[in-house]
Amino acid sequence: MAGKNDQKEIRYMIVLEDVCKAFGNTVAVDQVSLVIPDRARVAILGPSGSGKTTLLRLVAGLEMPDKGTISMGGHAVSGSDVFVPPSERRIGFVFQSGALWPHMTVAENILFAFNALPEGEQQRRLDLLLDRMAIPNLRDRYPDQISGGEARRVALARALAPRPEILLLDEPLTNLDHALREELLVLIAESAREEGSIMLYVTHDEHEAAIVADSTIRFKAGRVLE
Repeated sequence: MAGKNDQKEIRYMIVLEDVCKAFGNTVAVDQVSLVIPDRARVAILGPSGSGKTTLLRLVAGLEMPDKGTISMGGHAVSGSDVFVPPSERRIGFVFQSGALWPHMTVAENILFAFNALPEGEQQRRLDLLLDRMAIPNLRDRYPDQISGGEARRVALARALAPRPEILLLDEPLTNLDHALREELLVLIAESAREEGSIMLYVTHDEHEAAIVADSTIRFKAGRVLE
């Protein structure tokens, strides 16, 4: 009989079975089958155009597979007769750009992501995330008043705000200088570990993959190489 600790280890998994996605004549994801275990921190590594971003969007529910099924936590979320929208998949997503709402302050951008938490708890969670990202002084600023690196910190805080089971990051450190990238890589890895989220991190950079993840999926021409 599995003990409590064993049960916790398998409480939430991502399972892809023969997943395919094409855009016109271009096959972006080609019969991919994967099992991502609970709390895993995985880099999806591959060249531009390899299909890795499409794979991430399929997991997020931003794209529908043409074939195959995707399950999360033992329940199908995408398939021939089922589709669970992104808002119900318990995910946090960090895009290549910060993708912040320009008319909202930093604090408002993060608060926007909370899911029906009581107001007092929202404020406590907001303060915790601002401190963790080392940006408490930015809470009342707007996106056009902060740097690119600061915007990535805000985007990460917003993704973590609702305590997602799955944290998805699509080349989130594009166009940042080396020193800042190194600092944010450590912050991303530590944040995923502290939150207990599964993390899928898309990158074309071997070094980023080695720093931020415990394991790597190599992707090329829509297929998993290893």
